[in-house]
Amino acid sequence: MVKIKICGIKRFEDIEIVNKFKPDYIGFVFADSKRKVSHDLAYELKLNLDSDIISVGVFVDASPEEILKLFDEGTIEMAQLHGMETEEYILNLKSKTGGELKIIKAIEMSEEIDLLKFNDSHADYLLLDSGKGSGKTFDWRLIKSGLKKEFFLAGGLDISNIDEAIKEFNPYAVDLSSSLEINGFKDENKIKEIMEVVK
Repeated sequence: MVKIKICGIKRFEDIEIVNKFKPDYIGFVFADSKRKVSHDLAYELKLNLDSDIISVGVFVDASPEEILKLFDEGTIEMAQLHGMETEEYILNLKSKTGGELKIIKAIEMSEEIDLLKFNDSHADYLLLDSGKGSGKTFDWRLIKSGLKKEFFLAGGLDISNIDEAIKEFNPYAVDLSSSLEINGFKDENKIKEIMEVVK
């Protein structure tokens, strides 16, 4: 069954909602964004998060020390990388955590991208997106057969297209954020609706 990640969790009210509906993953954004959270707030939110839900930290070219600190403190269990992080960078993070820190490498989908070169990546998963939290879909025809690495599908997914995306590409997981919000805040009814469709 396709897993679901709800990104941009930033309030205790958000934690109450996700604890109720149980997505597989939630995302704390530590990169510059309107959904950015401080380390201290993320730690407090994680303390209240259901232990069955995996917390993911979202970063853009962060120092390895920042990611490792959040991992060691128990704030995050996975790191999602949206910058220019190299394979060496990923390998360094994994070696310093004995492989326990799982890595999602985000790929900005464009006409020029050769997805198949990521089959040998040290990342555990890819995340295919139109940009850094743009909320827009990309040309799904760019997802090539032959991609062996499991991937999260992101970018403009909502109640109108999620079913098609899952049937067409069978991603490991779907990743949603802005489509689950009203006026910039996570909405319980939207989350309930999308969870029912995905699960």
